[in-house]
Amino acid sequence: MLYMWHIEKIIETTLLELKLNINVESSDKLPAPLSYNVSTNTIKFNYLQINGYNSKINFKVKETDDNFVKLILYRQLGYYLEYRKNTRVLKTLIYGEEKEKQQLLAEIEENAWEYGRTLVPEYLLNAYDQVRELDKLLLRD
Repeated sequence: MLYMWHIEKIIETTLLELKLNINVESSDKLPAPLSYNVSTNTIKFNYLQINGYNSKINFKVKETDDNFVKLILYRQLGYYLEYRKNTRVLKTLIYGEEKEKQQLLAEIEENAWEYGRTLVPEYLLNAYDQVRELDKLLLRD
């Protein structure tokens, strides 16, 4: 079981290693394991959701708890990179047509995985790709 303080330490250490200045907060109301909020430049995490997601995914990936948190963090950092590289995203999400928003959200999701992958250390690339595939399967169910 991953505890709140442990998850926070993993996230903060990883951000420090990557030289990224992003706020970190815990939230037991968050309906997902991790989330990046572009307007506040904050990674939020829900330790209960992380533990639940870990139990669904990690039986196949078989990584340490620390590495598992890093793997799902890299995806959120992919959102951070997407929003920094693609300035039209926020304007479209606020003012765009519904069809345009849906298309953009699908593009953002794909890009987040790809941008996040650029941050993953070599020894975790295979596990990151496995988490990505398993995540797609979970979304279908």
